Formats: sequence, structure tokens, C-alpha cells
Amino acid sequence: MMQHSRNRRLTHLVSAAALSVVLALPAWAEDISSIAILTPEAGTDFGWNQQGIDGAKAAGAAMGVDVIVAENLGYGDVRPTLRELSEEKPGLIIAHASGYNTAAPEIGAEAGVKVAITDSPDSLMEGAVVDYTSSGHEGAYLAGVLAAKMSRSGIVGIVTSGEPPSWNSQSAAFAEGVKATNADATVRYAVIGPAAYSDAAGGKRVTESLIASGADIIFGQGNGSSFGMLQAVETTPAADGEKVLFIDVIGDKTPIDKGYLLSSVLWNLAPVYEEMIADIKADTFGTRNYGINLADGSVALLQTPQIPDDVWAEVMTVKDEIVAGDLVIEPHFDAQSVHDLVAGE
Repeated sequence: MMQHSRNRRLTHLVSAAALSVVLALPAWAEDISSIAILTPEAGTDFGWNQQGIDGAKAAGAAMGVDVIVAENLGYGDVRPTLRELSEEKPGLIIAHASGYNTAAPEIGAEAGVKVAITDSPDSLMEGAVVDYTSSGHEGAYLAGVLAAKMSRSGIVGIVTSGEPPSWNSQSAAFAEGVKATNADATVRYAVIGPAAYSDAAGGKRVTESLIASGADIIFGQGNGSSFGMLQAVETTPAADGEKVLFIDVIGDKTPIDKGYLLSSVLWNLAPVYEEMIADIKADTFGTRNYGINLADGSVALLQTPQIPDDVWAEVMTVKDEIVAGDLVIEPHFDAQSVHDLVAGE
């Protein structure tokens, strides 16, 4: 009888010790073994689509999760693809296009799958929906400073494939950077169309029109349409007969550059997706939205041989001021703010 009582006491002590070990471990509320990403165009555009896919793959490798890629889906109804992907039970579906903002949360709720969308920060829903309206406005401001310093005519152009919040914030910051560096500079602004993201022919046509108006630096924002912008720069000389230079966004087109790429506002989305995965594991998904910035390297300005060393040093001085908090660049996500800034209001 005494031995039996002693065994019961030992069992109780062992159980209590085991419980204390369990409680001391991180309390992951949910395991996640895979994520999926949907993109409207192929992941070979050196821009929005490629950076999204590359970022998801990098985040998956860093966080130990598989990545399912569904690319080149267009800008129409992606509900069938979302339903098909949800059957594979990924822990997260990243809908990498603002045109997917309605369908993704709808199918996510239907299938019980968490989703991430872009350009819709008010859609935040705890445990279900997050937004990553990535704003490279800090980098775009630096691009504006660079453009003002490099322009010979004092006229620079902005060409966009639409006016989504991400593009607007960069256009506004670029204009602010130009004006802060050269108050007498002229910023010309043109939109290819309401959602002309893949319209390369339109990108070429509109860029040529800005060059004809005197611009010798073009800040271009567009997925597939950016190839048309770059083609226009390569084939259309400035008013003085010299080169027009191109500042790209999101990706690095250096591998296809023919000597006309001045810079690019680079985005790295891997840290953003890593934070989403970590929040799913910590049961905090849907309690915040996500962004990018200069301080953590998720936004950067591309240095190319076209930029003189002294100009680059001056631009990096401005970057240091932004990172230190001495210069604050506020994002403007609405199109009207862009129009006002370009007009000098």
C-alpha cells in the first residue's frame, strides 16, 4: 500500500514537470506548412509580379513552408483559381493584385483560408484578412532627388499604368523629392489608363509624349507596361538630342538594360510575407497590416553606373536623414494629392 502511494506521488510530480516544460515553450496557436501566391502576370517582369513571387519563395525558405505559385492569371475573375488553391489547404493565400481584393476575402471566408490582399487597408479582419499596401514612398522621394539632380532640362516625367494607392504614394513622394531639390523643376504626369498594368504599347506611347514635352528623366510605374516605357526611352532622344534616362520601380531591370536605366525604387517583399507567417503561428494574424521602408532594407534605391559618385553620395545623405527620422516623408495614397503636388499646389 505504501509503495502504491509513492508511485502515485511520483506520477503526479512527473506530470507536473512535463506540464511546466510545455508551458515554457512558445505557444504556437497554429501550424502552417504552405502558402500560395496568385499574380496577374508572369513572374518574369523584373517588377511587381516577379518580386511578389520571389518574395514568397524567399519567405517560404526562411520560415520552412512550401510555396504554391499561380501566375499569369490576368485581372479578371480569379474565384475559380482561388477555390482550386483553397482545396490544397494552404495556411495563407496571397492575392498579389488589387483587382483580387473582393474575390480573395470572399473565397477565403468560404473555404476558411487566411488571405492577404493589397491596396485595401480597411479590409483588415482578425484571423482572416490582412493588407500589405506596400508603399515605397521613401525610396520614391530619393528617386525624385536623384532625378532633379540628373535632369538637364529641369523637366521630369511620371508615367503610371493606373492610380492604385501604391503608385499614388510613390508618384507623390517622387514629385516632393524633385521639388525639394529643385523648386524650379517641372514635373509632368501621365496615366496610361485606369488599369493599364500590362499595356506595353500604351506605356511606349505615353512616355514618348512626355519626352516630346521636354522630359529627360522618366519615372515609370507599371508591370508589363514598363517595358514599353523603357523602349520609348531607348528609342526617343531628349530635346537636346541626348539620352533620356529611366527610373523604374519594384524590381531591377539591369539584366536587360542598354544603358538607359538610371535607377529603380526596389521592393523586397520577403520580410513582409515572413511577418505574416510568423503572425499566423503566433495567432495574431489579422491584427495589423504590413508595409515596407528604407530602415529595414525592404525599400532601397538602385545604384547604377549612370549615377556619378558625388550625386549618389548626396542622395544617400538624404536617405540617412529619412532613416534617422530627421526627414519624414508622409505617404499620399489618393490620386488628387498627386495631381495637386504635380501642379505645385
